[in-house]
Amino acid sequence: MFLLALLACQNPRPYTENPPVDNLVDDWRDEVVYQLLVDRFANGDVNNDFNVSKDEANLARYLGGDYQGVIDHVDYLEALGITTVWISPVVVNVEEDAGSASYHGYWTQDFANVNPHFGDLAKLREMTDVLHQRNIKVVLDIVVNHIGQLFYYDINRNGSPDITTYYATDGSDTVDILTEWDPPYDERGVQGYTSLGESGPAPLVWVDMPDINRVLPNPPEFANDSWYNRRGRVTDWSDFDQVVHGDFPGGLKDLDTSNTDVQAALIQVYSDWIDKAGLDGFRIDTLKHVEHEFWQRFCTEIRDHEALMGKEKFLMFGESFDGDDALIGSYTAPDEVDSVVYFSQKFQVYDDVFKNNGATTKVEDLFAVRDDHFGQVAQPRGAGQAPRDLLVNFIDNHDIPRFLFDKDSLPALRSALVFLFTEDGIPCLYYGTEQGFTGGNDPANREPLWPTGFDTSGELFQHVAALTALRAEYEPLRRGDLQFTWTSDRVSGEEDANILAFERSYDGDAVLVVINTSDANSAHTAYEGQGMPVSFAPGTVLKEVFPPGSDRTWAVESDGTVTIDVGPRDGVVLAPQ
Repeated sequence: MFLLALLACQNPRPYTENPPVDNLVDDWRDEVVYQLLVDRFANGDVNNDFNVSKDEANLARYLGGDYQGVIDHVDYLEALGITTVWISPVVVNVEEDAGSASYHGYWTQDFANVNPHFGDLAKLREMTDVLHQRNIKVVLDIVVNHIGQLFYYDINRNGSPDITTYYATDGSDTVDILTEWDPPYDERGVQGYTSLGESGPAPLVWVDMPDINRVLPNPPEFANDSWYNRRGRVTDWSDFDQVVHGDFPGGLKDLDTSNTDVQAALIQVYSDWIDKAGLDGFRIDTLKHVEHEFWQRFCTEIRDHEALMGKEKFLMFGESFDGDDALIGSYTAPDEVDSVVYFSQKFQVYDDVFKNNGATTKVEDLFAVRDDHFGQVAQPRGAGQAPRDLLVNFIDNHDIPRFLFDKDSLPALRSALVFLFTEDGIPCLYYGTEQGFTGGNDPANREPLWPTGFDTSGELFQHVAALTALRAEYEPLRRGDLQFTWTSDRVSGEEDANILAFERSYDGDAVLVVINTSDANSAHTAYEGQGMPVSFAPGTVLKEVFPPGSDRTWAVESDGTVTIDVGPRDGVVLAPQ
């Protein structure tokens, strides 16, 4: 046996071949997701540090993180209690545009190959393998809506990408600037124009700028003009036609995802990535910029492919950057995605309530419409549970200012984290939140992690680690139904002001969570002599199992109520003793 083990160490898995299919997920509700930007997590291999800024404060440039860096710091992820890693896109990108670099991965030039800034395909496979050996799953961020800025609209037909300034002729100071890289939306398609007037649809000119990798896309069929909507940049985000058919601001060219050839090509390239990298799921960018019919075909055929390969419970969740709960829920209709990034909760709960001390009834109000907006039946051959039960909950991410940017309060963030890890759905932690990062809008919210030294002793790190351990210990916190037991519309220091309480119950077991979202006042689960009804039998002794080390207990009264005292910004979890 010792000899076999020794030979295994000397002959690691060959990363020149597709990895075997691993089915590591029992129930996605058990998972704790950690979102990381590969370029910002850890620099493990200086040999791929080309075009990297020497100034780590220059957050618009590549800084050097790579797949080896993830491999080197798996212990950090495990110490935090992470069970799934969501990594930024892996594909080759346009190198830079307007002084910014493509470290984030959203400017696709080559759908089929690995961005060399992060390593090669063998290193990506090795990273997945190392994570899988620790039972950490891998979710890949993908983009189907657009490619990078690889062509321009030759509006004046002179063969060069011009930027033209137009001055008002009425004597006013109005100035209009038209760039052929990124002209404004026109529902007819971007039109050519000369001094004599319009000249019909503007031709597309594919560029050859190899110094910044602004060259023809790969696979080559993506260099087909008819594969793009060619209507110019979205200028009115309330116009759904523009949102679906317009170029993303910054010159990202919108694919015509209603074209069946485009659909087939995207399904092929991303099916290949699952096989090549041994992935467990996709996070899908820009859901609302693509037709529902596309998602119905894409998700169905990806699931068909995975079933053929023997992959089970492959998770697909998408991003619709919008606070409209009904809109984001619409993408969980039958045969579409398994889940979404829960933006409406981010705005209505984590911002309005936890950050800005809003009434906790807002939390209950949002949950009350969940069944109306999100799919209640698991997608066929999908992730295994209904979308309403798999919503991806988050406080911070790469598209919004961090919680601590405009709420300079660690206690407030701590209370929000208690809710993140005790509510139903899948908790997603953005890298650096555990280290107290405070960055504002993009790119300030994309700080490198390594200056922290990957410290595991800090207050927030230990707080998150305790919550993930609690969640792992108590099954109701992962899989249980959620029933609110107390919310309040009072926020001015009344006895129950800012109290949020709920039970999670599963398979005969239950736990009680009570959080005080007030910055200043203690409160409890009672008002004008009426305590909080709970499902536990009268006389049941409830022990505080979080925070760690507590020995407080409460007994359920004969009338089935219990009154729990909670200090400002504290959160407690109780279970039957």
